[in-house]
Amino acid sequence: MTVVEEMHERYGATFETRAGRDVVRDYGRPARTHGAVRKGAAVIEMGYGVVAVEGDDRVAFVDNAVSNRVPDADGEGVYALLLDPQGRIETDMYVYNAGERLLCFTPPERAEPLVEDWSEKVFIQDVAVRDASTEFGVFGVHGPKSTEKVASVLNGAGAPEPALSFVRGSMGDAGVTVIAGDGLAGEEGYEVVCAADAAADVFDTLLTNGMNAVPFGYATWDTLTAEAGTPLFDTELQGRVPNVLGLRNALDFEKGCYVGQEVVSKVENRGQPSKRLVGLRPEELPAAGAAVFDGDASVGEVTRAVESPTLEAPVALALVDFELDADAVQVRVNEREVAAEVASLPFVEGSDASRRLPTYVGRE
Repeated sequence: MTVVEEMHERYGATFETRAGRDVVRDYGRPARTHGAVRKGAAVIEMGYGVVAVEGDDRVAFVDNAVSNRVPDADGEGVYALLLDPQGRIETDMYVYNAGERLLCFTPPERAEPLVEDWSEKVFIQDVAVRDASTEFGVFGVHGPKSTEKVASVLNGAGAPEPALSFVRGSMGDAGVTVIAGDGLAGEEGYEVVCAADAAADVFDTLLTNGMNAVPFGYATWDTLTAEAGTPLFDTELQGRVPNVLGLRNALDFEKGCYVGQEVVSKVENRGQPSKRLVGLRPEELPAAGAAVFDGDASVGEVTRAVESPTLEAPVALALVDFELDADAVQVRVNEREVAAEVASLPFVEGSDASRRLPTYVGRE
């Protein structure tokens, strides 16, 4: 749910509901805005759920639950997964060590179930879990000039590095935390976190102070992340085993046990999953779920597809048989089969690369 709705309306926003929350779809001409992100810097309000974990045992508790090692130092973060016993992804999240608490940024619909799940699993540990989603505003700043943009308005700190580390400072009179992004849009990027009651001032500062920036919504986020080859929770991740997605940046194969680890390790030791994520360049835009064929054989399905503003052509992500060895396939569109080139990811090279790009052991 947006925390600065009136400001979005002032800029001509159109809203839509995603996962039960109102977010900005666009401000008009999303394809044109896409180009502005690729060339400069632009700002989006992110619709995260936020789960706060406090208490002396907070790091050990969360580390025992998720697929990656939770940092024990203030100012560090990690991308991680919560899996079910069959190794399927229940949610993805960013876990940030913010000193006396951990903040877990989740897909918006997953915050409440996560709080319920973890609260039921606290026994003798000193741990308290709560939904803090309404306490924060979170703004993404993306584009090849995003570092310049952040530097032009951030006081008391320099732009953070490496990815998922963060610094504290101020923008105008508001205290902020600035997190180095992990390239999901295929461009340099940061996330600016502030208290909800300061969000309007921070959003205004990001758009109007220092170096120029434009606002953008989730319609543009969809095309940016697709061009970058980034698998997303709702379309690629949810309910799937992470090995199928080549999502190695979310997995620590040397840490202790967590739910689903045995399945993930078994697939890893076997050398390959049954499916893999690839890019397609179809002649026409398919729908999510469209079947993919290699000749007469069904070999997979499209997870999502967009009209790429940069390439001025359709692009798609698809899960296909791991052993597929073809430069071209066919995709079902409106009960017809159309040709599609199998493309390497990302579709578009930007100023950064998504850390979620699929990586498969033993396969170039």
